[in-house]
Amino acid sequence: MSSVKSLKPSTFRWTICSLLFIATTINYLDRQVLSLTWKDFIAPEFHWNNNDYGNITALFSIFYAVGMLFAGKFVDWMDTKKGFLWAIGVWSVGAVLHAFCGIATAGILTGDWFAGFHGSKELIGTVSNTGAIISTSVTLFIFARFVLAIGEAGNFPAAIKTTAEYFPKKDRALSTSIWNAGATVGALAAPITIPFIAKSMGWEWAFIIIGALGFVWMGLWVFYYKKPHEHHKVNEHELTYINQDQEDAVVEENAVQTEEKKFTFKECFSYRQTWAFAFGKFMTDGVWWFFLFWTPAYLSSVYGMDSTQSALPLFVLYMITLLSIIGGWLPKYFVEKKGMNAYSGRMKAMLIFAFFPLLALLAQPLGSATYWIPVLIIGIAGAAHQAWSANIFSTVGDMFPKKAIATITGIGGMAGGIGSFIINKSSGVLFDHAHKAWSTVDGVPLLEKYPQYINERLPDGFFEQLEKSGAVVVDGIDKGYMIIFSVCAVAYLIAWVVMKSLVPKYKVINK
Repeated sequence: MSSVKSLKPSTFRWTICSLLFIATTINYLDRQVLSLTWKDFIAPEFHWNNNDYGNITALFSIFYAVGMLFAGKFVDWMDTKKGFLWAIGVWSVGAVLHAFCGIATAGILTGDWFAGFHGSKELIGTVSNTGAIISTSVTLFIFARFVLAIGEAGNFPAAIKTTAEYFPKKDRALSTSIWNAGATVGALAAPITIPFIAKSMGWEWAFIIIGALGFVWMGLWVFYYKKPHEHHKVNEHELTYINQDQEDAVVEENAVQTEEKKFTFKECFSYRQTWAFAFGKFMTDGVWWFFLFWTPAYLSSVYGMDSTQSALPLFVLYMITLLSIIGGWLPKYFVEKKGMNAYSGRMKAMLIFAFFPLLALLAQPLGSATYWIPVLIIGIAGAAHQAWSANIFSTVGDMFPKKAIATITGIGGMAGGIGSFIINKSSGVLFDHAHKAWSTVDGVPLLEKYPQYINERLPDGFFEQLEKSGAVVVDGIDKGYMIIFSVCAVAYLIAWVVMKSLVPKYKVINK
């Protein structure tokens, strides 16, 4: 118990919330480096197309999904402090590894492993076998994404567990929405930093500089984090506030709690609450990841912007998503002002948020007027997702005891990763198909005019060369984006209906 005596409660829990915010910001910065560099810097070097990028992002999603399943258990086993350190340490190594994929590609294909970043580009340029360059580089990037995904999988289970340790239930959605806004801030900072680092220093240094931030955070976590009842900065009044919920009356200082048996996976899957949370994540996580991974490519493919030109639209887009902070305030309003229980207030708020992504149905049709319309719409949909996300995470703490929170969060994260795998892989395949099958050249379907490409990749810069020759090219890729936007638009309402059907009323699991 803290020895600090004061009539005024301390507020150290918000310092911990700030650390979770910084970790989540770094998490999303690391994810964004590839999406902001592949189109302009990496694809020309390695001859990638949408399907290659889609394969990499899809496999990242599945690695993340599997990692989330075990990350929750790992964090519960290692406990919060060590579990979080391992997670961010591993993902920071994975982030930096991306920078060396070019050197490794040159080494494998030419035998020269010591050419450096610039020299490896020249060596790769001498390799005539384009297929070998593509397969080797994609494989190496997949490995780097694997390491990144395994580490990043620990962020949310550890953050949710920390939130449950430091905040009472009525404040968890607000605190979660604050640190979860780190995802938005990371996505916000990425387009105004990463493309310019890549342009001035090389894409490799974007991965190294951003990846190194995680190692700095590890020092802060070691210095600041302890359990609330052990921390000298948490006084008795704040500790009483943290443990105000009836089911938390027996706090961590009670030795009996540490001897309780952990939840097994089999037990977790026996509860409808687990399935409700997992389905909600499955349906909606992929929407956010699609916007995160594909919006820069969307602005490039549909509006012809390079990564530096898209910096301002992306910055504005993610500024709008900061409105997600309402996601923490609204359920608290329903609980305190309307007398609802935590679960009912959260579900009512989530229903409201589920309607906003329907605007995505208008993004592509109205986008013909100006690119700012889809930018604004995606920003609003992103804000709705983050508000939804803060609340769906908090439903775990509402219904499960602390000892199961990280495990259940991991199960939901696995489901979300599977949903993300499906949408990212499908997007890559669909966009390349739309690029070829639905495009026209001088009013004639592309594949009718150039049947030799039916089963082959289009050459690098194919459309640009046609336009330079005076041909009128209409790219069909916008139709592909319309299809994916439509799926994203309805995902939240479907998720909410199924979740409400599985758990119609608030029911706490006691074990």
